[in-house]
Amino acid sequence: MTFAEVIEVVGKVVDAAGVAAMVVGALYATFLSLTRRREGDVYRLFRRRLGRSILLGLELLVAADIIRTVAITPTLESVGVLAAIVLIRTFLSFSLELEITGRWPWQQAPSEEKPGVREEPAGP
Repeated sequence: MTFAEVIEVVGKVVDAAGVAAMVVGALYATFLSLTRRREGDVYRLFRRRLGRSILLGLELLVAADIIRTVAITPTLESVGVLAAIVLIRTFLSFSLELEITGRWPWQQAPSEEKPGVREEPAGP
């Protein structure tokens, strides 16, 4: 097997892992939603779990595209197509993150403390 063939197989395996992450995540989210209906807002929890699996799948698909493009066909045209794909998938990832958590990926969660800063308890 040549280097290009090995990289192509690795790319396909990572692609398959990305698709599998989405499918397994969707099935898992559905299963948990059907079995744990008494835990409150089922729809919100289902969307959060499904969104997380889609995010993981997108990350793996981007990794597969990068592996194949950089290792096999590093032409200006293929790198341009890769850049467009990465931009679209990054936009999708940011949009999903906003839908899941209600904040942008670079924003700190409301419950997280800033490093080195302690919140003082409310006084009397």
